[in-house]
Amino acid sequence: MSSMDFTQASVWLPLFFFVAMGIAMLSYVVLDGYDLGIGMLLNRGNDADKDMMIASIGPFWDANETWIVLGVGLLLVAFPLAHGQILTELYLPVAAMLLGLILRGVSFDFRVKVNIEQKPLWNLLFYLGSLIASVSQGIMIGRLIVGFDSGALGWLFSLLVGLCLPAGYVLLGATWLILKTEGTLQQKAFRWAKNSLWLTGLGIALVSLATPYFSTEIMHKWFSWPQIIWLSPVPIATGILFLLTLRSINALEKKSTQKEWLPFACVVAIFWLAFFGIAYSIFPYVIIGKVTLWQAAAATESLWVIFWGAIVVLPTILGYTLFSYRIFKGKATALTYY
Repeated sequence: MSSMDFTQASVWLPLFFFVAMGIAMLSYVVLDGYDLGIGMLLNRGNDADKDMMIASIGPFWDANETWIVLGVGLLLVAFPLAHGQILTELYLPVAAMLLGLILRGVSFDFRVKVNIEQKPLWNLLFYLGSLIASVSQGIMIGRLIVGFDSGALGWLFSLLVGLCLPAGYVLLGATWLILKTEGTLQQKAFRWAKNSLWLTGLGIALVSLATPYFSTEIMHKWFSWPQIIWLSPVPIATGILFLLTLRSINALEKKSTQKEWLPFACVVAIFWLAFFGIAYSIFPYVIIGKVTLWQAAAATESLWVIFWGAIVVLPTILGYTLFSYRIFKGKATALTYY
C-alpha cells in the first residue's frame, strides 16, 4: 500500500465505521424501540390484550436486539480509545439497561409457562424491564450529548432525555400495534398513540432547545449563518411528520383510510430526523469536545481487517432482518409455545 493510499484510508476508514455504528444504533433505537414501547404499554391492557401485544413482537424482538450488539462491537473494535472512556462514564446506566433487558428476556418466556396466578408478576416484570432499559438509554444519550458534563445541569439534561425517550418508544409501540392488531386493542392503540405523540413532541422540542446550551460548538453548527437556512428543513419536516401522524391516526379511527402503516412510518421518520440532528451535532467527535473519531480510531491496519468483516456482517444482518419482517408481515396471531 502506498503512503498516499494509507493516508486516505486513515481518513475514510474511521468515517466508514462511524457511519456504520450510527446505522446500527439507529436501527436498534427504531426496531427495539417499538417493542420496548409495547413493554411499557403492557400494563394498560387486559390479559387478552397483553397476550396479543407480546405476540405482535414475538417473531422480531431477538433480531431487533442484534443491532445494539453490532453497534457496541463496532465501537469496541474501531474506536477502542472512545469505547473505554464512554463505558467508564456510562457504567451505571449501562448496568441498569442490562438489568432491564435481562428482566425482559426472562419475563417474555416465563409469563406463558408459569402457573396462571403467577402470570401478572411476570407481566409486571416485563413492563419494569422495558421501562428501566428505556430510561437508561435516554440517560446514556443525554450524557453523550453533554460530553459527560458532571455538573448538576448536565445531569438534569440527561434525566430529561431519560424521561423523553420512553415517550418516543411508547409512540413507536402504539403505532406498531395499530399496524399489527385489530379490534378493541387497535382502538386502544389509537388512544395510546395520540397521548404519547404530544409527550414525544414536547420532549424533542425541549431537548432541541437545551442541547445548544451545553455546547457553543453545537450552537454555532445550528444557529450560525448560513447553516440555519440549510438545516431549517429538519425541524420543519419534523413538525409536518407530527401533524401527519396525528391526521393519519384520526383518519384510521374514523375508518376513512386503510393506510395502517402510515403512522408507524411517520414516527420512524421522526426518529431518523432526530438521529440525524444528534449525529450532525456530535460530528466529528466521538466524545463531544474531547475526542474526534480519527483520534479514537484503531490503527489503520486493524481497521482494514475489520472493514472486510463489516461489509459481510452488515448486509447479512440487514438481510435476515428484512427477511423476518417479510415472513411475518400482516396482522399478529396468537403466540403459542411448544
